Amino acid sequence: MFSSTWNFIKRHKRKFIFTGAVVGGVYLLGKYAQKKIREIQEKEATEYIAQARRQFHFESNQRTCNMTVLSMLPPLREAIVSQLNSESLTTLLKTKPANKLEIWEDLKIISFTRTIVAVYSTCMLVVLLRVQLNIIGGYLYLDNSIGKNGTTALAPPDVQQQYLSSIQHLLGDGLTELMTVVKKAVQNSLGGVSLKQSLSLLELEQQLSWIRAEVEAGSQRLLSWYMLADDENALAAQACGLTEKDVMTIKLLNETRDMLDSPDFTTVLNTCLNRGFSRLLDNLAEFFRPPPGDHRQRWNILAAISLPLAKIIPIINGQINTICSETPSHFVQDLLLNDQVKEFAAIVYETFSAPHELQK
Repeated sequence: MFSSTWNFIKRHKRKFIFTGAVVGGVYLLGKYAQKKIREIQEKEATEYIAQARRQFHFESNQRTCNMTVLSMLPPLREAIVSQLNSESLTTLLKTKPANKLEIWEDLKIISFTRTIVAVYSTCMLVVLLRVQLNIIGGYLYLDNSIGKNGTTALAPPDVQQQYLSSIQHLLGDGLTELMTVVKKAVQNSLGGVSLKQSLSLLELEQQLSWIRAEVEAGSQRLLSWYMLADDENALAAQACGLTEKDVMTIKLLNETRDMLDSPDFTTVLNTCLNRGFSRLLDNLAEFFRPPPGDHRQRWNILAAISLPLAKIIPIINGQINTICSETPSHFVQDLLLNDQVKEFAAIVYETFSAPHELQK
Protein backbone atom coordinates (compact mmCIF):
# COMPACT_ATOMS: atom_id res chain seq x y z
CA MET A 1 0.00 0.00 0.00
CA PHE A 2 2.76 2.37 1.00
CA SER A 3 4.73 1.35 -2.09
CA SER A 4 1.85 2.16 -4.43
CA THR A 5 1.25 5.49 -2.65
CA TRP A 6 4.93 6.36 -2.97
CA ASN A 7 4.93 5.44 -6.65
CA PHE A 8 1.85 7.58 -7.17
CA ILE A 9 3.59 10.53 -5.52
CA LYS A 10 6.72 10.06 -7.61
CA ARG A 11 4.70 9.90 -10.81
CA HIS A 12 2.84 13.13 -9.95
CA LYS A 13 5.69 14.87 -8.13
CA ARG A 14 5.69 17.91 -10.37
CA LYS A 15 1.96 18.36 -9.96
CA PHE A 16 2.29 18.21 -6.16
CA ILE A 17 5.13 20.72 -6.21
CA PHE A 18 3.23 23.05 -8.48
CA THR A 19 0.05 22.75 -6.42
CA GLY A 20 1.98 23.36 -3.21
CA ALA A 21 3.64 26.39 -4.67
CA VAL A 22 0.31 27.73 -5.84
CA VAL A 23 -1.37 27.09 -2.49
CA GLY A 24 1.58 28.56 -0.61
CA GLY A 25 1.68 31.56 -2.90
CA VAL A 26 -2.03 32.13 -2.50
CA TYR A 27 -1.67 31.90 1.28
CA LEU A 28 1.24 34.35 1.37
CA LEU A 29 -0.53 36.65 -1.07
CA GLY A 30 -3.65 36.55 1.11
CA LYS A 31 -1.58 37.41 4.19
CA TYR A 32 0.11 40.25 2.30
CA ALA A 33 -3.25 41.52 1.04
CA GLN A 34 -4.70 41.43 4.55
CA LYS A 35 -1.70 43.37 5.86
CA LYS A 36 -2.05 45.98 3.12
CA ILE A 37 -5.78 46.29 3.70
CA ARG A 38 -5.16 46.84 7.43
CA GLU A 39 -2.51 49.43 6.62
CA ILE A 40 -4.87 51.22 4.21
CA GLN A 41 -7.71 51.12 6.74
CA GLU A 42 -5.46 52.43 9.49
CA LYS A 43 -4.17 55.17 7.20
CA GLU A 44 -7.69 56.14 6.18
CA ALA A 45 -8.80 56.18 9.81
CA THR A 46 -5.81 58.33 10.77
CA GLU A 47 -6.45 60.71 7.88
CA TYR A 48 -10.15 60.90 8.75
CA ILE A 49 -9.40 61.70 12.38
CA ALA A 50 -6.81 64.29 11.33
CA GLN A 51 -9.25 65.86 8.85
CA ALA A 52 -12.01 65.92 11.46
CA ARG A 53 -9.65 67.54 13.96
CA ARG A 54 -8.54 70.01 11.31
CA GLN A 55 -12.15 70.84 10.37
CA PHE A 56 -13.10 71.34 14.01
CA HIS A 57 -10.13 73.64 14.52
CA PHE A 58 -11.05 75.59 11.37
CA GLU A 59 -14.67 76.07 12.43
CA SER A 60 -13.55 77.16 15.88
CA ASN A 61 -11.18 79.62 14.25
CA GLN A 62 -14.03 81.12 12.18
CA ARG A 63 -16.06 81.73 15.34
CA THR A 64 -13.02 83.51 16.76
CA CYS A 65 -12.85 85.59 13.57
CA ASN A 66 -16.48 86.63 13.93
CA MET A 67 -16.11 87.59 17.58
CA THR A 68 -12.91 89.52 16.84
CA VAL A 69 -14.62 91.48 14.05
CA LEU A 70 -17.50 92.43 16.36
CA SER A 71 -15.07 93.50 19.08
CA MET A 72 -13.13 95.68 16.62
CA LEU A 73 -16.17 97.56 15.26
CA PRO A 74 -16.60 99.98 18.22
CA PRO A 75 -12.98 101.22 18.01
CA LEU A 76 -13.38 101.51 14.23
CA ARG A 77 -16.55 103.56 14.63
CA GLU A 78 -14.85 105.75 17.25
CA ALA A 79 -11.88 106.33 14.94
CA ILE A 80 -14.20 107.40 12.09
CA VAL A 81 -16.41 109.64 14.22
CA SER A 82 -13.45 111.34 15.88
CA GLN A 83 -12.10 112.47 12.50
CA LEU A 84 -15.46 113.04 10.81
CA ASN A 85 -17.41 114.59 13.64
CA SER A 86 -20.79 115.58 12.25
CA GLU A 87 -22.31 115.83 15.73
CA SER A 88 -20.42 119.05 16.43
CA LEU A 89 -21.86 120.56 13.26
CA THR A 90 -25.36 119.44 14.19
CA THR A 91 -24.99 121.04 17.60
CA LEU A 92 -23.71 124.23 15.99
CA LEU A 93 -26.71 124.40 13.67
CA LYS A 94 -29.03 124.45 16.67
CA THR A 95 -27.54 127.82 17.66
CA LYS A 96 -28.80 129.33 14.36
CA PRO A 97 -25.45 130.75 13.26
CA ALA A 98 -25.07 133.30 10.48
CA ASN A 99 -23.14 130.84 8.28
CA LYS A 100 -25.85 128.21 8.50
CA LEU A 101 -25.70 127.32 4.80
CA GLU A 102 -21.95 126.81 4.92
CA ILE A 103 -22.28 124.49 7.92
CA TRP A 104 -24.99 122.50 6.13
CA GLU A 105 -22.66 122.06 3.15
CA ASP A 106 -19.92 120.77 5.46
CA LEU A 107 -22.42 118.47 7.14
CA LYS A 108 -23.45 117.09 3.75
CA ILE A 109 -19.90 116.15 2.79
CA ILE A 110 -18.96 114.77 6.22
CA SER A 111 -22.16 112.71 6.58
CA PHE A 112 -21.77 110.97 3.24
CA THR A 113 -18.02 110.58 3.72
CA ARG A 114 -18.18 108.90 7.09
CA THR A 115 -20.96 106.52 6.08
CA ILE A 116 -19.13 105.48 2.90
CA VAL A 117 -15.86 105.15 4.82
CA ALA A 118 -17.72 103.01 7.36
CA VAL A 119 -18.84 100.63 4.59
CA TYR A 120 -15.35 100.39 3.11
CA SER A 121 -13.50 99.98 6.40
CA THR A 122 -15.96 97.43 7.82
CA CYS A 123 -15.64 95.29 4.70
CA MET A 124 -11.87 95.64 4.86
CA LEU A 125 -11.83 94.73 8.54
CA VAL A 126 -13.86 91.57 7.91
CA VAL A 127 -11.67 90.25 5.09
CA LEU A 128 -8.35 91.35 6.63
CA LEU A 129 -9.07 89.62 9.94
CA ARG A 130 -10.22 86.55 8.01
CA VAL A 131 -6.81 86.42 6.33
CA GLN A 132 -4.75 87.15 9.44
CA LEU A 133 -6.57 84.85 11.84
CA ASN A 134 -6.63 81.98 9.35
CA ILE A 135 -2.90 82.33 8.70
CA ILE A 136 -2.38 82.21 12.47
CA GLY A 137 -4.94 79.41 12.76
CA GLY A 138 -3.14 77.33 10.16
CA TYR A 139 0.18 77.71 11.92
CA LEU A 140 -1.38 76.94 15.30
CA TYR A 141 -2.81 73.73 13.89
CA LEU A 142 0.67 72.71 12.75
CA ASP A 143 2.13 73.75 16.11
CA ASN A 144 -0.39 71.53 17.90
CA SER A 145 0.30 68.66 15.49
CA ILE A 146 4.09 68.74 15.83
CA GLY A 147 4.45 70.28 19.27
CA LYS A 148 5.20 66.99 20.95
CA ASN A 149 8.24 66.51 18.72
CA GLY A 150 9.99 69.51 20.26
CA THR A 151 9.95 71.53 17.03
CA THR A 152 10.12 75.34 17.38
CA ALA A 153 6.64 76.87 17.36
CA LEU A 154 5.69 78.54 14.10
CA ALA A 155 3.41 81.08 15.79
CA PRO A 156 4.28 81.59 19.45
CA PRO A 157 1.97 83.92 21.46
CA ASP A 158 4.31 86.94 21.40
CA VAL A 159 4.63 86.70 17.60
CA GLN A 160 0.85 86.40 17.25
CA GLN A 161 0.34 89.54 19.31
CA GLN A 162 2.96 91.48 17.40
CA TYR A 163 1.60 90.33 14.04
CA LEU A 164 -2.05 91.06 14.84
CA SER A 165 -1.14 94.55 16.05
CA SER A 166 -0.65 95.43 12.37
CA ILE A 167 -4.46 95.86 12.23
CA GLN A 168 -3.78 99.30 13.72
CA HIS A 169 -2.79 100.50 10.25
CA LEU A 170 -6.40 100.10 9.13
CA LEU A 171 -7.58 102.04 12.19
CA GLY A 172 -4.84 104.65 11.82
CA ASP A 173 -2.92 105.85 8.77
CA GLY A 174 -4.84 103.62 6.37
CA LEU A 175 -8.20 104.91 7.64
CA THR A 176 -7.06 108.54 7.48
CA GLU A 177 -5.89 108.14 3.89
CA LEU A 178 -9.14 106.37 2.98
CA MET A 179 -11.13 109.26 4.44
CA THR A 180 -9.16 111.74 2.34
CA VAL A 181 -9.81 109.80 -0.87
CA VAL A 182 -13.51 109.24 -0.13
CA LYS A 183 -14.08 112.84 0.95
CA LYS A 184 -12.63 114.10 -2.31
CA ALA A 185 -14.88 111.74 -4.29
CA VAL A 186 -17.93 112.84 -2.29
CA GLN A 187 -17.06 116.49 -2.90
CA ASN A 188 -16.74 115.87 -6.64
CA SER A 189 -20.04 114.00 -6.78
CA LEU A 190 -22.27 115.89 -4.33
CA GLY A 191 -20.52 119.21 -3.89
CA GLY A 192 -22.63 120.89 -6.53
CA VAL A 193 -25.93 119.30 -5.51
CA SER A 194 -28.25 121.76 -3.77
CA LEU A 195 -29.64 120.94 -0.34
CA LYS A 196 -33.10 121.63 -1.73
CA GLN A 197 -32.70 119.23 -4.64
CA SER A 198 -34.77 116.07 -4.28
CA LEU A 199 -33.21 112.67 -4.93
CA SER A 200 -34.92 109.35 -5.46
CA LEU A 201 -33.38 106.17 -4.11
CA LEU A 202 -32.23 105.30 -7.63
CA GLU A 203 -30.54 108.67 -7.99
CA LEU A 204 -28.92 108.21 -4.59
CA GLU A 205 -27.66 104.82 -5.71
CA GLN A 206 -26.17 106.44 -8.80
CA GLN A 207 -24.36 109.00 -6.65
CA LEU A 208 -22.88 106.21 -4.52
CA SER A 209 -21.80 104.38 -7.69
CA TRP A 210 -19.97 107.46 -8.97
CA ILE A 211 -18.22 107.89 -5.64
CA ARG A 212 -17.20 104.23 -5.57
CA ALA A 213 -15.87 104.42 -9.12
CA GLU A 214 -13.62 107.35 -8.23
CA VAL A 215 -12.39 105.76 -4.99
CA GLU A 216 -11.68 102.33 -6.48
CA ALA A 217 -10.57 103.23 -10.00
CA GLY A 218 -9.37 106.79 -9.68
CA SER A 219 -7.03 106.31 -6.71
CA GLN A 220 -3.36 105.57 -7.31
CA ARG A 221 -3.39 103.14 -4.38
CA LEU A 222 -4.83 99.64 -4.29
CA LEU A 223 -7.50 99.11 -1.67
CA SER A 224 -5.17 96.65 0.05
CA TRP A 225 -2.86 99.54 1.00
CA TYR A 226 -5.45 100.87 3.44
CA MET A 227 -5.39 97.52 5.27
CA LEU A 228 -1.69 96.81 5.57
CA ALA A 229 1.31 99.07 5.05
CA ASP A 230 3.42 97.79 2.18
CA ASP A 231 6.53 99.87 2.82
CA GLU A 232 9.48 97.71 3.92
CA ASN A 233 10.46 100.22 6.59
CA ALA A 234 6.92 100.20 7.93
CA LEU A 235 6.98 96.42 8.13
CA ALA A 236 10.30 96.52 9.95
CA ALA A 237 8.96 99.19 12.28
CA GLN A 238 5.91 97.06 13.04
CA ALA A 239 8.21 94.15 13.78
CA CYS A 240 10.28 96.42 16.07
CA GLY A 241 13.71 95.08 15.15
CA LEU A 242 15.44 92.02 13.86
CA THR A 243 15.20 89.48 16.68
CA GLU A 244 14.08 85.96 15.84
CA LYS A 245 10.57 86.87 16.97
CA ASP A 246 10.59 89.94 14.73
CA VAL A 247 11.78 87.97 11.71
CA MET A 248 8.87 85.58 12.22
CA THR A 249 6.50 88.54 12.44
CA ILE A 250 7.81 90.06 9.21
CA LYS A 251 7.39 86.65 7.54
CA LEU A 252 3.72 86.61 8.59
CA LEU A 253 3.24 90.18 7.36
CA ASN A 254 4.78 89.34 3.99
CA GLU A 255 2.58 86.27 3.67
CA THR A 256 -0.42 88.44 4.47
CA ARG A 257 0.62 90.95 1.84
CA ASP A 258 0.85 88.14 -0.74
CA MET A 259 -2.71 87.11 0.13
CA LEU A 260 -4.02 90.68 -0.07
CA ASP A 261 -2.47 91.09 -3.52
CA SER A 262 -4.02 87.88 -4.87
CA PRO A 263 -6.87 87.94 -7.43
CA ASP A 264 -9.02 85.81 -5.09
CA PHE A 265 -8.75 88.40 -2.33
CA THR A 266 -9.71 91.20 -4.74
CA THR A 267 -12.77 89.22 -5.79
CA VAL A 268 -13.82 88.57 -2.20
CA LEU A 269 -13.34 92.20 -1.17
CA ASN A 270 -15.36 93.42 -4.16
CA THR A 271 -18.12 90.96 -3.27
CA CYS A 272 -18.19 92.33 0.29
CA LEU A 273 -18.24 95.93 -0.94
CA ASN A 274 -21.08 95.21 -3.35
CA ARG A 275 -23.05 93.52 -0.60
CA GLY A 276 -22.21 96.27 1.88
CA PHE A 277 -23.41 99.11 -0.34
CA SER A 278 -26.46 97.06 -1.32
CA ARG A 279 -27.34 96.64 2.37
CA LEU A 280 -26.78 100.38 2.91
CA LEU A 281 -29.30 101.12 0.15
CA ASP A 282 -31.72 98.62 1.70
CA ASN A 283 -31.47 100.54 4.97
CA LEU A 284 -32.02 103.86 3.21
CA ALA A 285 -34.99 102.43 1.31
CA GLU A 286 -36.91 102.27 4.59
CA PHE A 287 -37.11 106.07 4.47
CA PHE A 288 -38.39 106.10 0.88
CA ARG A 289 -41.49 104.05 1.61
CA PRO A 290 -44.67 104.98 -0.30
CA PRO A 291 -47.77 106.20 1.53
CA PRO A 292 -50.09 103.46 2.85
CA GLY A 293 -52.26 102.01 0.12
CA ASP A 294 -49.87 102.88 -2.73
CA HIS A 295 -49.75 99.73 -4.89
CA ARG A 296 -47.47 100.92 -7.68
CA GLN A 297 -44.71 98.63 -8.84
CA ARG A 298 -41.57 98.72 -6.71
CA TRP A 299 -39.40 100.03 -9.56
CA ASN A 300 -41.73 102.98 -10.14
CA ILE A 301 -41.89 103.70 -6.42
CA LEU A 302 -38.11 103.78 -6.04
CA ALA A 303 -37.79 106.06 -9.04
CA ALA A 304 -40.74 108.33 -8.18
CA ILE A 305 -40.44 108.89 -4.43
CA SER A 306 -37.85 111.56 -3.71
CA LEU A 307 -36.58 113.37 -0.65
CA PRO A 308 -34.77 116.71 -0.44
CA LEU A 309 -31.04 116.25 0.09
CA ALA A 310 -31.33 118.19 3.36
CA LYS A 311 -33.61 115.42 4.70
CA ILE A 312 -31.38 112.63 3.37
CA ILE A 313 -28.30 113.99 5.17
CA PRO A 314 -29.38 113.11 8.74
CA ILE A 315 -30.63 109.74 7.53
CA ILE A 316 -27.33 108.74 5.97
CA ASN A 317 -25.39 110.38 8.80
CA GLY A 318 -26.85 107.91 11.31
CA GLN A 319 -26.07 104.80 9.25
CA ILE A 320 -22.63 104.44 10.83
CA ASN A 321 -24.27 103.18 14.02
CA THR A 322 -25.79 100.28 12.08
CA ILE A 323 -22.75 99.60 9.92
CA CYS A 324 -20.21 99.60 12.76
CA SER A 325 -22.44 97.94 15.32
CA GLU A 326 -20.89 95.55 17.84
CA THR A 327 -24.18 93.63 17.83
CA PRO A 328 -24.65 91.35 14.79
CA SER A 329 -26.69 93.71 12.59
CA HIS A 330 -27.95 92.60 9.19
CA PHE A 331 -25.13 94.62 7.62
CA VAL A 332 -22.39 92.80 9.54
CA GLN A 333 -24.08 89.40 9.27
CA ASP A 334 -24.22 89.74 5.49
CA LEU A 335 -20.45 90.07 5.46
CA LEU A 336 -19.61 87.44 8.08
CA LEU A 337 -21.91 84.83 6.54
CA ASN A 338 -21.01 85.52 2.92
CA ASP A 339 -20.22 82.26 1.10
CA GLN A 340 -17.25 83.69 -0.80
CA VAL A 341 -15.74 85.00 2.42
CA LYS A 342 -16.10 81.53 3.97
CA GLU A 343 -14.57 79.82 0.93
CA PHE A 344 -11.62 82.22 0.87
CA ALA A 345 -11.09 81.71 4.60
CA ALA A 346 -10.95 77.95 3.99
CA ILE A 347 -8.37 78.44 1.23
CA VAL A 348 -6.16 80.54 3.50
CA TYR A 349 -6.46 78.06 6.36
CA GLU A 350 -5.75 75.07 4.13
CA THR A 351 -2.71 76.82 2.68
CA PHE A 352 -1.10 77.53 6.04
CA SER A 353 -2.15 74.37 7.88
CA ALA A 354 -0.69 72.10 5.20
CA PRO A 355 2.41 70.18 6.42
CA HIS A 356 4.48 71.25 3.38
CA GLU A 357 4.52 74.76 4.83
CA LEU A 358 7.05 73.51 7.37
CA GLN A 359 9.61 73.15 4.62
CA LYS A 360 9.44 76.82 3.63
